[in-house]
Amino acid sequence: MINVSLGWFFKGFNKSFDSCTKGYAKVVRRCVRASAVGLAIYVGLLFLTYFEFKHVPGGFIPNQDKGYLLVNMQLPDSASVERTQAVVDRAGAIAMKTPGVKHTITIAGMSCLLNANGSNFGTMFVILDEFENRHGPGLSADAIAQRLRAIYYQQILEAQVGVFGAPPVDGLGNAGGFKLMVQDRSDSGLEMLQKETDDLALAGNQSREVTSLFTMFRSNVPQRFVDIDREKCKKMGVALSDVFNALQYNLGGYYVNDFNKFGRTWQVNIQASAPYRMDSKDVTDLKVRNSQGNMAPLGSVVKVQESNGPIMVNRYNMYPAAAINGVEAPGVSSGEAMAKMEELASAMPSSFGFEWTELSYLQKTAGNTAILIFPLCILFVFLTHSAEYESWALPLAIILIVPMGILCSLTGVWLAGMDNDIFTQIGFVVLAGLACKNAVLIVEFAKQQREHGLGIEDAAVEASHLRLRPIMMTSFAFILGVVPLVLASGAGSEMRRTLGMAVFSGMLGVTFFGIFLTPIFFNVLEHLRCRGKSEPSH
Repeated sequence: MINVSLGWFFKGFNKSFDSCTKGYAKVVRRCVRASAVGLAIYVGLLFLTYFEFKHVPGGFIPNQDKGYLLVNMQLPDSASVERTQAVVDRAGAIAMKTPGVKHTITIAGMSCLLNANGSNFGTMFVILDEFENRHGPGLSADAIAQRLRAIYYQQILEAQVGVFGAPPVDGLGNAGGFKLMVQDRSDSGLEMLQKETDDLALAGNQSREVTSLFTMFRSNVPQRFVDIDREKCKKMGVALSDVFNALQYNLGGYYVNDFNKFGRTWQVNIQASAPYRMDSKDVTDLKVRNSQGNMAPLGSVVKVQESNGPIMVNRYNMYPAAAINGVEAPGVSSGEAMAKMEELASAMPSSFGFEWTELSYLQKTAGNTAILIFPLCILFVFLTHSAEYESWALPLAIILIVPMGILCSLTGVWLAGMDNDIFTQIGFVVLAGLACKNAVLIVEFAKQQREHGLGIEDAAVEASHLRLRPIMMTSFAFILGVVPLVLASGAGSEMRRTLGMAVFSGMLGVTFFGIFLTPIFFNVLEHLRCRGKSEPSH
């Protein structure tokens, strides 16, 4: 019964396909006879391809859902750790109420984004639910991050909060988005560096291309400076190393050793209890032993003064620099966001400059180098077929269809809201081979028909008629094979979808254009090649 049903199905399919093939041959004959019109349409499509290259957003590596988000918090200067902890706890409670969040890890007094310690810094890792429990675009990492940004902006007013995804490439930065270093190249001072950095971050947040733009650089943080009278230390027999050690042990903490207990190794760290290191008087009350063995108060050899200064100073390529972190706005590519930041940064005074760092630096330095690989692939195909056919003209009939694959690939990527990133460009290389494969099936048989005495037009039509079935079967087998990439979900799906969409849409287009344009290319080039030669008899 199954065999009979399949037999009827395939018999009907073959009959329908044969009818379509005959109709296709008639259309091809008309196209070949109107080759001038076909070439004019082809030139127009080339201009459209160039237009799409210029207007499809460029990218590098797509943001990926790695199952966690990084939340960075910065309170006003010199805010206490207790105050920071309260804000961090509130942010964690809000995150736990957000759909798609499994649990959080909070750290007060540290910024994992900048690898810096400070009482007003806070970090929270938002661990998302398993991929199989997060179906739909509303539960993706980007969607959850966008939702948290909006909530934190409304509900946490006492801190600057930034929400970032995971870095696309492990080891290149601590978070997703981009990172720009503003450099003081003429020693204008840290206060001017902070002003220009703050102004740039403010201008960026007012644009539509970027969001969550902020800097953690602060040049005028309240501090206490301990001024040590070295002459008094020498007169009283107090060693400078003992003064420094006393400050370190009591105020900053000090690692002593390890011990084993309950099957684990524990660290021993010493530090004065919080009530005994709250103000300047607590510093002067500390005592240190002098050379006579007597205890001398630190107040006799040091003075504690109120001062202001930067919480930390970075240098980037030898210049004092401040980092600006940010994320491209929804629907905006990383290339567009970086271009906007460069436009805003160019308005800074000439004494200041900027440089990209981490993954943004790689994207900037890579530029369009991936695109340069594509012409080399085309050249390789051309030279290979030139040697095979011992002709410079016939290989052109094969490779001229390649731009149509790029046109349709970029169209599909643009309609899907994706970027022309490195995975799309890998898809271009794949399309070059597949497009040429289809064209070879027609050109090779047309060449054989010419050798058997057919005219140029008849050879092109006959080759197209004979090879339509294998072209369609092999093309649609490949197109259906990449459907799982287009519909991919889960870890790393962003890369698979980008590559899949580029190849899927490109193959659809190159199959459609190829079966009509390749006979035209063969007809025109064969006429040019045979100009001045006698036409073989029918």
